Order: sequence, then structure tokens, then C-alpha cells
Amino acid sequence: MHSTPVHPSAALFSGETLVPALAPCEHYAGSEKLIHKALQLQAELGPVFDLTCDCEDGAAAGEEKAHAEMAARAIASDANRHGRVGARVHDASSAFWRADVDTLIGEAGDRLAYLTLPKAQRTADVIAMLEHIERRRVAAGLARAIPVHVLIETHGALRDVFEIAALPGLEVLDFGLMDFVSDHQGAIGFEAMRSPGQFEHPLLVRAKTRIVAAALANGLVPAHNVSLTLRDPLATRNDAYRARHEFGFLRMWSVHPDQIRPIVEAMAPDASQAERAGAILLAASEAQWGPIRHEGELHDRASYRYFWSVLRAAEAAGVALPAQVRERFFAG
Repeated sequence: MHSTPVHPSAALFSGETLVPALAPCEHYAGSEKLIHKALQLQAELGPVFDLTCDCEDGAAAGEEKAHAEMAARAIASDANRHGRVGARVHDASSAFWRADVDTLIGEAGDRLAYLTLPKAQRTADVIAMLEHIERRRVAAGLARAIPVHVLIETHGALRDVFEIAALPGLEVLDFGLMDFVSDHQGAIGFEAMRSPGQFEHPLLVRAKTRIVAAALANGLVPAHNVSLTLRDPLATRNDAYRARHEFGFLRMWSVHPDQIRPIVEAMAPDASQAERAGAILLAASEAQWGPIRHEGELHDRASYRYFWSVLRAAEAAGVALPAQVRERFFAG
């Protein structure tokens, strides 16, 4: 074996953008009570889900500033043990989005995992918000960039999705199903907000596949919309499974704590997939990333890239990995 094995992220992706290995679930909470309940659950389960404090739909009219301040306190608090709490701000047409950004970055910028931008109508909306975020980051003296997630939930955003995905500083493209359906003004029936319609209506299939393609082509994580079945774990799991395996989404929203575990289970590789990926990559590392034969199959850099994606997804979802795999590829 080479004395200092080259890590797969360096050996296999020299000319490509590596999609971030994020938790497979993103949980939304709007009220102070629900945010703190989610923080407690995150502390128990570990960082297998990210928490998004909702300053858009969560803020009562007239209480927007106070709500953003509350979210900033939660993000900056000791309860945020894993540093995986972000926030959704108001949209570009709102009078409140700049104040949201200023408060969140000013009071919790060093702990803010990401900012989510909703309801863009065009690429220019996203650019304007990104420029303001960058100005506030510099003014706050933050050395690190703040990753940005963009919700694709309007006709204009879907039209511009490849332009949007190519903008610097983005990490995730989210699909906003309910607003997207509503934006069709009755042309898509309400049943398409539920399953199986959300996976079968041609306009929604087009939207989802286009978003996933734009995200992955630009090294971003595509995130699927919520499941409306709040207390049916099997239905949530089925939605997450279809989103992952039929459409290629790598992450899914949750709006109720009961949805988190089913989403993580459905989105994550299982233990046998992780074990196989680990065994192949260990052998590849020993061969200095040259071709190998494993269990009667030929593998080279093309399949190594696939198996590294599987392994990273498993690690992000908290799947148990063999000790040698964790030591070789994830130590430090």
C-alpha cells in the first residue's frame, strides 16, 4: 500500500464538483416551542437531519423582527450542538427579507448553517439576495461563506433553474410543491399535492426532474418537498423512497418530528450497501485507485465515484460503517 493513501475526494473528483454530503432530512419549525423541541431531538439523534427555522411562514404579521431575533438566539444557543441549524427568510418581494438576513447574520452568523431563499421569480431575484447576504457577511467580519439554498416553486424559477443552479455560493435546490401547484391557479388539481399524484402528474414530473438535473449538474443537493401525511410513517417513507429512487432527490423536507426517521431511513443507503461500498473502496485505495476485481466484477474510477457517493451518504445519515472504513476515509 502507498505510504500515504490518496483520499477518494482528491483521487476521483479532480475536475468535477463534489455534491455536498448533507443530512438526508431537513426539518422545518416555525415557532419557538417547535424549534427547541427539534433541537432536543437533533441532540438525541445526532446530525442526521438539519433544522430550518422558518422566518417566512413562521412569523406572525407584525412580529417579523422579533421572530427573526428569536430564530437567531436559537441558532446561536448552546442547544445547537451540531451546528446544523439554518433559516428560511422572507422572499425577494417582501419588505422583511433584508431585515431577516441582517438579524440572522448579525446575531448568529458564525453558527448559521445556511439561508434558504423562497419564491424567486427569476434569476435576478436570487442574485440580489446573494449580493446582500455577501455584503452582510463581510460587514459582520465572518471569514466563511454562508451556504444558500434556493426554493424552486414558481414558473419563473423553474424556467431559470439551470441559471440559478450555476450561481456561486449555492448548496441546495429545494422543490416547493404546494406553492408550485398553487401557482398553476387550478390547472393542477389539489390531489397532486398528495401521493401518488405528486409523482405522476406530468407537470410535476417535469418540474422535479428538471430541478434534480440542474442541481446535480452544478454540484448541488436536490431536496424534495414535504409529505402532507404528518402521522403516517409508512406513507412518509414511501414518499421519501420514491423521491430518492425514482427522481434522484438526495434530501427531503420534514414538517413533523414523526416524519424524520422514515425520511432518513428511506433516503439513506442501507448497511449492506454501505458495507459493499466500503469494501470496494478499501481495495481500490490499496490499488492506488487503479482497476480492481471484486467478487467477480471489474471496478475502476467510474464505479469508485459511485461508491464514494454511497459511502458519503451513509456517513451523513448515521449508518454504521466498518471501523476500517471510518478510519481510512472519515477520520478527522
